[in-house]
Amino acid sequence: MKSQASSLNLTGSVPLSPRAPSGLKVFRGSPPAPKQLRRAGKHSPLNPKRYTLNASPKVFVGLSGGVDSSVSAALLKEQGFDVTGVFIKVWQPDWIECTWKEDRLDAMRVCAKLGIPFVTLDLEKEYKKEVVDYMIREYKSGRTPNPDVMCNKEVKFGAFYRWARKQGADYVATGHYARIVESRKSKVHKVKSGNKTPRLYRPYGPYGLLTALDFNKDQSYFLWNLKQEQLGHVLFPIGHLEKPEVRKLAQKFGLITADKKDSQGLCFIGKVDMKDFLKNFIQSKHGKVLDTARKVIGYHEGAVFYTIGERHGFTITKKTADDKPLYVVSKNGKANTITVSDEPLRLEGEYKKQTVSIEKTNWVSGIPKKGMKVHVRPRYRQELIQAKISNTSKGKATIGFNTLQYGLTSGQSLVIYYGETVVGGGVIQ
Repeated sequence: MKSQASSLNLTGSVPLSPRAPSGLKVFRGSPPAPKQLRRAGKHSPLNPKRYTLNASPKVFVGLSGGVDSSVSAALLKEQGFDVTGVFIKVWQPDWIECTWKEDRLDAMRVCAKLGIPFVTLDLEKEYKKEVVDYMIREYKSGRTPNPDVMCNKEVKFGAFYRWARKQGADYVATGHYARIVESRKSKVHKVKSGNKTPRLYRPYGPYGLLTALDFNKDQSYFLWNLKQEQLGHVLFPIGHLEKPEVRKLAQKFGLITADKKDSQGLCFIGKVDMKDFLKNFIQSKHGKVLDTARKVIGYHEGAVFYTIGERHGFTITKKTADDKPLYVVSKNGKANTITVSDEPLRLEGEYKKQTVSIEKTNWVSGIPKKGMKVHVRPRYRQELIQAKISNTSKGKATIGFNTLQYGLTSGQSLVIYYGETVVGGGVIQ
């Protein structure tokens, strides 16, 4: 007799179009910009081929105490999995309002409601070293880090993933808005590279990472470091759902988190003023605020605390009656100065580019060919930008743009998409 789980699909994937072949979608020619797609039916079918031969595959769900991870656990339990809820305890500074105890209590209540085991996993050391120390180090060097990307890489799909697998888990699940699809049956497709002869393109491995169907909540930007060997053991149960549907499911399951507000801010720690946070580790040093004519018009607390495009946190002393909002358009760490302008795109020097180099690359679903047309996203929620792969080498790549791009900040993640597929990403040099 088949188990309940063996007739279901874990990926939350859906056909990418009415005529889409089974497996990962690979587009011909220039990649289309991702768009919202309709789903057939209330719940997308899940792929039984992802299951192990166990009667009840074991899955450890990372529970944050929020609605997304709670519903993820509930859906997996409903579909016949052997579910264990895991609350990850991370390092938190003494001067920030502590909420982890309340979040942990909510996670425990969810597990009690669902009748599943609950475990607390202490990853304070790993979080402090791989996320907080990394973030401070990057800011000190004048770069703008992305701690949420590093949190996913080193904590959720690093230490937690490794621990869960050692405990015998077949899968690790989270409440991320993203999708995983199988590409085992994908065929070789022809992809145009500029005006050259079409090249052959094949998905890199058996799994593909796709954007969520709810584009307002899509979190694929933070997941570009996932590797093929991980994707086969990772589940995103709500990636095919929209946020209102998730809350309705939470109400249906009677979960205490149904109306809980979404967490914001730094991964796990929550909403925090970054400058105030960094001042506990980096000494502030007053410097000059310059206009684009290099005239001193104010002061700031230290160039390392500011990001290109930022419009708050500095003081303007020379004001006029018709002052407009001012944005940081460049900064000089050695001179400890920032330059501001009322034109946010009036960036200077290295912040205005038609090509960008990235390092520490990871290719999730395909090794890009030279000249391959793609879309890229340099910041979370930023509009996708048409681009092409100019060059790739070990751990590095060069991306070219049709027009000048502004505010490509060193240290940030540049994520590369081909249609809905996350090809990979890297860190802007």
